Amino acid sequence: MHDSGILIVGADDVGALLAGREQEVMDTVGRAYRAHGAGQSSLPHSTFLRFPNDDTNRIIALPAFLGDGFQVAGMKWIASFPGNLQRGMARASAVMVLNSCETGHPEAILEGSLISAERTAASAALAARVFLDGRPPEAAGFIGAGLINRAIARFLAAALPEIGRLRIFDLDPERAAGFARDVPGAEVAASLEEILRSCPLVSFATTAIRPHVDDLSACPPGAVILHVSLRDLSPQVILGCDNVVDDADHVARAQTSIHLAEQLSGSRGFIRCTLAEILEGTAPPRADGTRVTVFSPFGLGILDVAVGKLVLDRARRQGRGTEIRSFLPI
Repeated sequence: MHDSGILIVGADDVGALLAGREQEVMDTVGRAYRAHGAGQSSLPHSTFLRFPNDDTNRIIALPAFLGDGFQVAGMKWIASFPGNLQRGMARASAVMVLNSCETGHPEAILEGSLISAERTAASAALAARVFLDGRPPEAAGFIGAGLINRAIARFLAAALPEIGRLRIFDLDPERAAGFARDVPGAEVAASLEEILRSCPLVSFATTAIRPHVDDLSACPPGAVILHVSLRDLSPQVILGCDNVVDDADHVARAQTSIHLAEQLSGSRGFIRCTLAEILEGTAPPRADGTRVTVFSPFGLGILDVAVGKLVLDRARRQGRGTEIRSFLPI
């Protein structure tokens, strides 16, 4: 590409470039976690842009650099406006900018919400496979019928192909029914409690802004919870679980359940380890076989730029996207 040019890769191309590549995306996410755990990254805290008198909508900037064979820098700028669902629009929208690590020049602008969903789902499915030691659960439950849980269901099918029944609960029965129609083998559950009772693997991907689950006693012994939306579980619940995170400094912010638990307990001692430590073999996958394990991934920018680079490299090889020449002043 001409030094002053930039490649624009829209949603159709991003979707096509990632289609059917769940294993490759999970491998990419796993390598990114290991590189971050080894200190081969630069990851400033995410910046939350909020609006006066509005605790629901936000836009988040996630800058990151990832080395160790990736050599990619960039930023995801992602908006979360839950009211868009009533408008018939997606809750989240995003763009990603990737920069040259040699010149700093922006090289590509990618549609970011699909990449964000893929890296989130890959992270959750990778964690589930590790925690369950590759043994598919008898049933997997999903709280929230949006794009993220749909993607997680797809990645779980790749990570744990012999998985049993799938069950979905959403406060909006129509959305739950749509999930059941679109996701093979899924059926609608009557309540969140029914999901917890019947599913040893549960994924929370909701728009909750404060905790609403105060009791996990209905969960089967040794259940695994993928706490992707980060604010569903009360701090008391968190303190009673085996807690694994992606990065303690990042997840213990912005009034997440982990942050609230830290405020309540006065320390982060309840966090056992990171997923990277499990992947590297320096921490066991589970504390024991009876406690509920909760994975709380903040969603690190390193994952976005890692999967973004995967998309960009494939776009260049296949000639996809729109190149704008002379985008930068020479």
